[in-house]
Amino acid sequence: MSARISGAPACAHLFLRAYACLLLTLAAQGAGAQVDAGQALAECDAPGLASPLRPPPSDAPDWPARAHALDLRHLQWPGVKQEGALRLVAAWEGGLQAKLGQVPRGVDASLSLHRGAALPEVLARRFPHLRQGGVLELPAGQTLDERWLRAELLLVREDAQGRVQEASRLQLAGALDDRYAEAAEVLAYGPLFTPGQRSTRLRLWAPTAHQVQLCLYPGPESPAARVLPLHWEPASGSWLLTADEDLRGHYYRFLVDVLVPGQGLLRQRVTDPYSVSLNADSRRSFVADLDDAAWMPQGWQQHRRPAPPASATDMSIYELHVRDFSWHDASQPPALRGKFGAFAQAGALGVQHLQRLARAGMTDLHLLPVFDIASIPERDCAQPSVPPAPPDSQTQQAAVTALAARDCYNWGYDPLHYSAPEGSYASEANAGGQRLLEFRQMVMALHGLGLRVGMDVVYNHTPASGQHVHSVLDRVVPGYYQRLDAQGRVERSTCCDNTATEHRMMAKLMSDSVLLWALKHGIDSFRFDLMGHQPRAVMEAIARRLRQQLGHSVPLIGEGWDFGEVAQGARFVQASQRSLNGSGIGTFSDRARDALRGGSPGDGSPAGLVRQGWGNGLFSAPNGVAEAASEAMLQDAADLIRVGLAGSLGSYRMSDWRGVPRRLSGIAYADQPAGYASQPAEVVNYAENHDNHTLFDNHVLRLPRDASHEERVRAQLLATAVTAYSQGVAYFHAGMEILRSKSLDRNSFDSGDWFNRLDWSLQDNGFAAGLPPAPDNVQAWPLYRSLLADPAIKPRAQDIRQARDMFLDQLRVRASSRLFHLRSAAQVQQRLSFPRLPDGQAPTLLLARLDGRGLRGAGFRELLLVFNAGRDEGRFAWDDARLGWRLHPVLARPGAADAVLRQLARVDAGRREVRVPAWSAAVFVR
Repeated sequence: MSARISGAPACAHLFLRAYACLLLTLAAQGAGAQVDAGQALAECDAPGLASPLRPPPSDAPDWPARAHALDLRHLQWPGVKQEGALRLVAAWEGGLQAKLGQVPRGVDASLSLHRGAALPEVLARRFPHLRQGGVLELPAGQTLDERWLRAELLLVREDAQGRVQEASRLQLAGALDDRYAEAAEVLAYGPLFTPGQRSTRLRLWAPTAHQVQLCLYPGPESPAARVLPLHWEPASGSWLLTADEDLRGHYYRFLVDVLVPGQGLLRQRVTDPYSVSLNADSRRSFVADLDDAAWMPQGWQQHRRPAPPASATDMSIYELHVRDFSWHDASQPPALRGKFGAFAQAGALGVQHLQRLARAGMTDLHLLPVFDIASIPERDCAQPSVPPAPPDSQTQQAAVTALAARDCYNWGYDPLHYSAPEGSYASEANAGGQRLLEFRQMVMALHGLGLRVGMDVVYNHTPASGQHVHSVLDRVVPGYYQRLDAQGRVERSTCCDNTATEHRMMAKLMSDSVLLWALKHGIDSFRFDLMGHQPRAVMEAIARRLRQQLGHSVPLIGEGWDFGEVAQGARFVQASQRSLNGSGIGTFSDRARDALRGGSPGDGSPAGLVRQGWGNGLFSAPNGVAEAASEAMLQDAADLIRVGLAGSLGSYRMSDWRGVPRRLSGIAYADQPAGYASQPAEVVNYAENHDNHTLFDNHVLRLPRDASHEERVRAQLLATAVTAYSQGVAYFHAGMEILRSKSLDRNSFDSGDWFNRLDWSLQDNGFAAGLPPAPDNVQAWPLYRSLLADPAIKPRAQDIRQARDMFLDQLRVRASSRLFHLRSAAQVQQRLSFPRLPDGQAPTLLLARLDGRGLRGAGFRELLLVFNAGRDEGRFAWDDARLGWRLHPVLARPGAADAVLRQLARVDAGRREVRVPAWSAAVFVR
């Protein structure tokens, strides 16, 4: 039968549907499956997420899942009482009733359990959070076979008459991994094709499903044309469709018959977790061969990717949101604003800005999430109309907030399908192949600018679980992909529904997805959101796999924060700051960030919002509203700046500001070691990213209120210089270099285009666009009002342009010498030092010296970095001034952006004196 029937006349269409039903019925009977083909075809087009096949008894108790199947023979039930007998009861298709004080009903089979001693060590290592407590063993020779694993199961503690005294559902992940993962891990999932053949295969991992069928749709909106059965693969727990025809260009979803706790046996209508593309709003998966030339832009296979970095420390990364990039760019075609296609418009102002950055030394562009996003309507999204209003008005945020749930904007940290591009960024969201084509056009265009392309990936959570429209994984294998607490509820420490990447098939899904983006879409590096919620071993395995498949290392960085139910290794060794030593995987360092900015990103209190840092006047230029600071506080902050400049290396030795020799691991930061990394590639330095206040807004809150336009520019560029000149990976947020403001919004993830604007014409930085949205800012509105209403704070066009040009020079300085991106801790120890200033000198001055002798690519014999965080010029006597220093050629050339630095920064050999202007970073060379 033809694979493409959407164009058939209506009568022929009905005939083909009936014929398909007959074929399906015969095929299913031959396979031994119980399939009602007509009913299944109707199910494909039925409304809702699922149909009940066998609802649970109306009065059945909903017992928590406090017990665990650790493997196929061993169970654990923490806290279960010792008296009474323990029994595992099963109902093959659901319907169990286990009421307190009554004999269980609806039982198809049961097993008596033996109470063992302590947990076997091999299981204790796999489940450290379950180490305490004894183990329950199945009878000798008995294991949980596939029938038991897809049944409704309860553990019950009974009295002598068999009456229920206590009951628990089972968390099955350990047993599912033990039974199926070894065979499943080597298989490929999703749409599968063999070169030169017209056949199509699709594989789904659904080991607890009773039956799986595939609904096939000729188009994104057409009725289902056929229902095809998938066949059970008992070794792997997978279901496989093999069709002797080319199904490319069709759409599909699965009918998965599976028992859902508290819901009974359901027929789920669900998309493919391994979807590579979808129709609009992700209602149907798209059958696409990613090696098909139809989804490759012209020149895709021949285009040259920039060479991978010899070391991650060679990377200077620019973090950018796809919609932010072009939505406000009037030089872009209206149809492409906010889309992937905007990156290919060579004449647009934003593209020209990226080109300037690349020529100056920016090496990588990291895109905020571009996978399929749950929270952005892919068609018919609303665009708020924001009326003119005063700069401190509530009106603007009210207009934005009213439509926030339906507008076209979100950062996108709510992944719906991990391996498919987001449809709202494509010109036609309902065409499954178009987003593939345009995503690749974007990547190719960025590569053409000389920029490697990185991707922000979010595997630590899903937007929902259970029976929710944005739940995919949990509806295919209920209870497996999500991390559960001691009662069987989904953990939400990430603020969404956490995934369990310690489970082998969730780890495989993450690994397969990362590899697909790298191999098929040209992605050059990855930033992992909340990476500390993932196991180190899994992250290292991904790094090895990428290296083997691509023939070179692929840089992996991520947020290594240590919190939640996995904190301090509670469930596994985490991919967190202090646990990744020696892995080569980078984590964001908050040490110098907090010292520079002041306060803490998590502190939204009135006192916390104005608490100054080393880079905005701590002690030396009080803002008049923060608590009084001491010189010792300033010097402690300066030591944390030194930690950042030295790559946060735990082993690096220096003398602290008091003159005490220490390793950086011996310097305190918020009750942690300030130095934690083994090698500089394991640290990402930054002063601003998409989270929290932009640096400009941070300075609005913390700089002295009377700071001039020039001072605000200089304070901004002092912070970017600390990032640019530190050892490790340099990371910059888009717009940081043009004084980007979000009108004091501290969490703009859903604040729309209005508060997330980027103006590549360099006329407006976004400040004073109104009070930021109430949900995350209303408590600070009284503080914000007077700041937003002050016209002296908003920068002028010349200030924005000045900041950009100074930043470009900093990139050129970083690119000029290998000394700014040393590759080993030994090199950093050997070549970086922090000379002490003579007693009595201004505490706002900080010196760093880099020795380039014998280092290929150093470019200079020595570098002297002088940072002045003071509001006044810095001057100090220095004996080594006689050695013949001069301002770095980039900073000293006639066209250098910072005329003040060019004119005033001096190393006077005769007077043996160094001078640097206020709020500046000078680089001198020998």
